[in-house]
Amino acid sequence: MSISSGAALQTPSSALVSRTFTTPRHSTHYIACGPADGPLMIFVHGWPTLSLMWRAQMEAFAADGWHCVAPDLRGYGGSSVPEANDAYAIEEVVADMAELHDHLGGKPAIWVGHDWGCVVVGELVAHQPERSRGIVLTSLAYQPDGHALRTIVPLVDRTIYPADQYPDGQWDYYRYYTTHFEAAVADLDADLAASLASIFRPGNPAGIGKVSPNAMVTRNGGRFGAAHRAPPIQPDPALWPPADFDVLVQAFEAHGFRPSCAWYLNDDANIAYARKAANGGRLSQPVLFVNGDFDQICSITGNRQGDPMRAACADLIVTSMPSGHWLPLERKAELIQAIRTWLHGKNL
Repeated sequence: MSISSGAALQTPSSALVSRTFTTPRHSTHYIACGPADGPLMIFVHGWPTLSLMWRAQMEAFAADGWHCVAPDLRGYGGSSVPEANDAYAIEEVVADMAELHDHLGGKPAIWVGHDWGCVVVGELVAHQPERSRGIVLTSLAYQPDGHALRTIVPLVDRTIYPADQYPDGQWDYYRYYTTHFEAAVADLDADLAASLASIFRPGNPAGIGKVSPNAMVTRNGGRFGAAHRAPPIQPDPALWPPADFDVLVQAFEAHGFRPSCAWYLNDDANIAYARKAANGGRLSQPVLFVNGDFDQICSITGNRQGDPMRAACADLIVTSMPSGHWLPLERKAELIQAIRTWLHGKNL
């Protein structure tokens, strides 16, 4: 899979290059840019995306002199796609990232995560703190006891989601994977391009304080209801450059949504792994959390979702942006500036 179809870049030093690193247990495809001898910044994506989602941030920080690397996580893009669902437990992904980090020289890095990438980054640093100088989490708060339904559902805002009507709150879609996995995957696979276009939409301030559509997946019989396929919709070019969106669709055409959705099936293993971290998963390095104010699933404003993170971080800065869940894509320049300001303020 090539990334050469993306927009031409201004300087050779910031041009994204495609590489693959293979060990006996796993192959990781990753993209890189910036000076090879620069300080290391590693960008970790979530569901359902690719390394390429970080293009804007990588180009900017490469121009600042950072060696920027973004992997395709297991089940995505050009990386290994194991068949077993339990191969997508966070402990396995952390092992992938540790191997990649060693391959890149192993010097303490700035790790930047989004969505499930935040879970990977948080657990990697909790278990192997020597790998990090600082952490940036976007759109999903760190849960020191593990990111799982048992840890996040108790934090649901019950003023929006009364327990008798919405037992899992905005996380109902997560529960649906655990109860109707085959159906959930089939609906997403029915029209891959339309599914991805429908998922990657900008945030809407009108949704603040309202019930998320993701809270009604079970009662609707799936993400797309009775149609069991995404409605025809064009991708938003303000989020994904069109050439990069084409690469995203091609990646999902290779393996479908099953591997990426299998990440939702490992709660017990992920909780057990989180509990193995020293000091209750406390993070001692500087942490920047960037919240999307319009994110109906993961915003930590006005609810308790961020409380475990606040308690577990010795040096936490929280900032918010007018964005939905896809903050690194919706607020490209603003996120770059927020990270730059934090790096400077923390002398990183």
